Amino acid sequence: MSATAIPNRELRERTRAPAPSGAERLSPIERLEALCDPGSVQPIRTRVTSRVLGDRARDGDGVIGATGAVGGRPIACYAQDGSYLGGSLGERHAETIVRVLQTAERARVPVVGFVESGGARMQEGTAALAGYGRIFRHTVRLTGVVPQISVVSGASAGGGAYSPALTDLIVMTADAAMFLTGPGVVREALGEEIDAQSLGGARVHEHNGVCHLVERDDRSAAARVRDILSYLPSYAGERVPRAESLPPELEDPAAVVPFEARRAYDIREALRGIVDAGSLLELWPRWARNAVTAFARIDGRPVGIVANQPHYLGGVLDAAGSEKAARFVGFCDSFGLPLLAVVDTPGFMPGSKQEQAGVIRYGASLVRAFASARVPKLTVVLRKSYGGAFITMNSRDLGADLVIAWPDAELGIMSARAAVGIVNRRELSAADDPEAERGRLADAYAEEHLTAEAAAAGGFVDEIVEPRATRARLAWALSTLAGARPPARP
Repeated sequence: MSATAIPNRELRERTRAPAPSGAERLSPIERLEALCDPGSVQPIRTRVTSRVLGDRARDGDGVIGATGAVGGRPIACYAQDGSYLGGSLGERHAETIVRVLQTAERARVPVVGFVESGGARMQEGTAALAGYGRIFRHTVRLTGVVPQISVVSGASAGGGAYSPALTDLIVMTADAAMFLTGPGVVREALGEEIDAQSLGGARVHEHNGVCHLVERDDRSAAARVRDILSYLPSYAGERVPRAESLPPELEDPAAVVPFEARRAYDIREALRGIVDAGSLLELWPRWARNAVTAFARIDGRPVGIVANQPHYLGGVLDAAGSEKAARFVGFCDSFGLPLLAVVDTPGFMPGSKQEQAGVIRYGASLVRAFASARVPKLTVVLRKSYGGAFITMNSRDLGADLVIAWPDAELGIMSARAAVGIVNRRELSAADDPEAERGRLADAYAEEHLTAEAAAAGGFVDEIVEPRATRARLAWALSTLAGARPPARP
C-alpha cells in the first residue's frame, strides 16, 4: 500500500450507513469486501474530490472503485455511497466508474457494481449528466465482452436506474428500489401518491423482468454474485470454468413427471434428475413463470437451461416467456455457455390478449436467439412439443446439435384431440357418440403422427432415450462438443 492510500478500515468507518430494520447494511467498502476474496480488494482514486462542492467535497466523491478477486479470478468493481449526497453522481464520481470499466476492458475481467444513487448531482448540472453518458457508452461497449453485474443496494433513480439496466444481470436487495422518477416527481406530475417500494421496489421489478434476483441484504447479494460468476468465464472467448462433477439429487427424472400430458408438475424437480446436485441457479424466478431460465452444471460443465414450466399455464409459450427465454439465450451465447432446452409445452398461447401483447414479435425473437446461437445446443423433449413451439424450442432445424426425446413424448402440430377436431370434424358431427369417436380417432392420429418413434424416423429427433439415461447422454454430448468451433452465422 502506498503512503497516500486510505486503509480499507478507514473507508469502512467513513462510509458506514444506517441499516434498515431486519437487514445487514454494509458500507461501500464492506460490500466490495463481502464480494471479493479476503484481502484482495485494492481501491483506486480514493483521494479524488469534486471540483465544485467546496467544503462539502469528500475524498472519493461518493464512490469506491477497486480491483479484486472472486474465486481466485480477478474482477473490477465499484460501490456507490448512498450516505453521501444520496449517492448522486458528479463528474469525478463518474470518472471513477469509467476507470473501473476501462480496467475491466483492458484486463478482460468481469465488472460488478453496487448501485445506490439518486441520479445526476444537481450541483454539477450538465457535467453530471455527461458523466452518465460516458458510463452508458462504456457499459454498452463492454456488452458481450465481459460479464457485467449490478447489485442495486439502495434507492436509485434516473441514471442510477438506467446504469444497472444496461448491464447483463441485476440483483436487488429486498429494501432497494429503482425508478426513473421518484415518488416526489410522480406526485407533482400526476398527483399520484405512492411510496418508493410500491413504485420501484424489488418486489415490483422481480415480477416485471427488470431484476433477475432479489436477496435479503448486501451480504447475501454479494454471495449470490459470487455464485453467478462461478458459472461464467472472465471474458467472451475464454472457456467456461469447469467444477467438480456431482451426482444428481434425483436418480430418475421421470419419477416426478406425470404420464398424463395435461397434468401439471414443477419442471425444476425433473431437472434435479439431470443436473449436478445443488447447481441449479434460476434467474427471473417470479417473472414469466411459465418459462424457467437457469444456470446449472452437468458433469461439472456449466450450461444455460431454458425450460417450459408445466406448473404455470401448462408450460405454454407466451410473449413474456418468449422474451425471457430469448434474453437468456443471447446472454449464454455471448459468453460461451452451452444451451439446454428442456421441452414440455402445448405450444404458443392463443387469443387476442397475446396477439395484442406482441407474441409474434417475442416468439420470433426466441427463434432468432436459438437459430443464431453458436454455442453447443442440446434439446430434451420430456412429454410433448406441439406447434410453433416444436420449432421454437431449439429444434433440430434451428441448429440444435442434439435432440433427444423420452419414449412417450409426443411431437407434432398439435395434440391429437385438437387435431382430429379439425381434420375429422365431419365424422365427429355425424357420430352417434362423438366423444368416443374423438378418442378413437385421436389415438389413431397420435400413433401415426405424434410419437417419438415417428419423429425419430423422420429425423426430427436424433435419438429416443430412457429418462434415467438423459443425464449421461447430455454429459457425453457436452464433452464431445467442448472443443467445437462455432458454426458460421445463419
